[in-house]
Amino acid sequence: MNIDQLEPKSVWRNFVNLNAVPRASKKEEQVIAFMIDFGKQLGLETFSDEIGNVIIRKPATLGVENRKMVTLQSHLDMVHQKNTDTQFNFETQGIEMFIDQEWVKAKGTTLGADNGMGVAAIMALLESNTIEHPPLEALFTIDEETGMTGAFGLKGGVLKGEILLNLDTEEDDEIDIGCAGGIDVTATRNYNQKSSVHGDIGYQISVKGLKGGHSGMDIVKGLGNANKIMNRLLYVGLPYNMRIAYLEGGSLRNAIPRESTCILNIGKKSVGDFTAKFNEISKAIKNELLAQEPELEISLAEVKPAKMVMGLGAQGKFIKALYGATNGVYAMSATIEGLVETSNNIAKVMVKDGEILVGCLTRSSVDSAKLDLANSLRSVFELAGFEVAYSGSYPGWNPNPNSCILAIAKETYTNLFQHEPRVVACHAGLECGILGQNYPEIDMISFGPTILGAHSPDERVHIGSVQKFWKFLQEILRRTP
Repeated sequence: MNIDQLEPKSVWRNFVNLNAVPRASKKEEQVIAFMIDFGKQLGLETFSDEIGNVIIRKPATLGVENRKMVTLQSHLDMVHQKNTDTQFNFETQGIEMFIDQEWVKAKGTTLGADNGMGVAAIMALLESNTIEHPPLEALFTIDEETGMTGAFGLKGGVLKGEILLNLDTEEDDEIDIGCAGGIDVTATRNYNQKSSVHGDIGYQISVKGLKGGHSGMDIVKGLGNANKIMNRLLYVGLPYNMRIAYLEGGSLRNAIPRESTCILNIGKKSVGDFTAKFNEISKAIKNELLAQEPELEISLAEVKPAKMVMGLGAQGKFIKALYGATNGVYAMSATIEGLVETSNNIAKVMVKDGEILVGCLTRSSVDSAKLDLANSLRSVFELAGFEVAYSGSYPGWNPNPNSCILAIAKETYTNLFQHEPRVVACHAGLECGILGQNYPEIDMISFGPTILGAHSPDERVHIGSVQKFWKFLQEILRRTP
C-alpha cells in the first residue's frame, strides 16, 4: 500500500506532499513557498510575515460562525539526520518513506513526522469542505528546531485566535500544558598544533550504533552520548603519549549524538599498554549501556599517522573539562512526578585545525535552574581556557491547569476513547512559551500522534495513532466554545 492511501487519506496525502519538499531549519525557502501556494490555491487569506512564518485563515463552516477563532500551530522545519552509510542530499531530495507493519518510517534518515504530521493535519482541515469547524487560523512557524526564531519573530497583533492548539507532541494519550525552556552554551578555544613525533602510530577511534534521539524528550532514558563515550576513551589514553589530531562528534544541539570519530597518534612504545586499556574500557562501557544501547560499536583501527597534533597542555584541559561537564538529567521536577526539570546535552564536539568547539543545549522548566546549569558548564570550560557564549535562550511554558480548552479536550478525549488522557508538561521545547509572551491571553494546549525516535534516523510515526489524533482534533474543533 502507498502511504497516501493510509487512513486518514487527506492527512497522509498532505504529509507525502510536504515530505517531497526540502525543509531543513534555516533553509525553509522552498517549504514557505510551498505553503503559501497551498493556501492561495484554496482561495484562502494567506500571507507570510517578515520573518517567514506563514499564516492562513479559513472562515467557519455554516452554523458555527459565532465560535471563538482557533489558531492551529505547527512548525515547517524538520531535523536533518542520516546514518553514515546512507547516501542522501537533504537539500535536493524528498524524504523516502515506507510502511513497516504499524509504523511509517524513512530510509536511513529522519522522517519529519516531527512536526510534519501536525502540518499535514492542518492542511487537511484547511482544504476540507465537509468538516465542521469554527473560524480557523493556521500558523506555520519556521526554524523551531534550531532556535525557534519563527516563534520569537512573530509580532503581537498578528494572530486573531483566542485558542491555540499546538500539534507538536509525540504521545497520543497526552495533552501537554507546559514545557521546558532552553539555552545554547558554546565553548571554544584555540590550541597550538605540534608536529607529530617520528615513529608514532596513527589510530582512528569510532563510536557508532547509538540510538540518539530527542535531547529533551529522550534525555530521561539514559541513552549513550557519543561525545561523552569518546571522551571517556580518550581520558584513558592520557598516560600513553596520546596526541589528538582530529575529532568530530554529533551535529545538532537538539539531537543526542549517535556517532563520534577521532584521529590520534600514540607513541610506539605505549601502543601495547594503550590498546589493552582501550579494550578494557570499551568492554566496560558496552556492559554499562547494554540494556539501553545494544547496538553500540566501539572500534580502534590503525591508520596513517597524523602530521599535526594538539599540544599536550590544551589536550589535557580539553579532555578533563569535557569529562567534568554535566550531560544528561541534572534534576527531576519536585512538583510533577516523572518530569525532568533540568538537563544538558553535549551535542557537538569538534577538534580541527587548531580550534576546539563544544556545543550544548541546556534545558529546564525553571528559568533560574536553566541559568544555574549553564553557569556550571561555563565555569568548567573557562577553567580549561575556553571562551563560553550563551545564545538562543527561550522561555518555558508555565502550565495552566484551569485552562478552558484543556477542560474541553480532557472531556472530549475521555468520551471518544473511554479513558482519561494524561495531562503533562514535557521536557522538550515547545513554541507555546514564546508565543505566550506576545499573546498572554491566548488559551493553549498541545497534543499529537505517537512519534518515536524523533531527531534520529529511527524516527517513526504510528499509523493507528494518526487516526486517533485526527479524530480527536476534529472533535475538539466541533466543541469549541
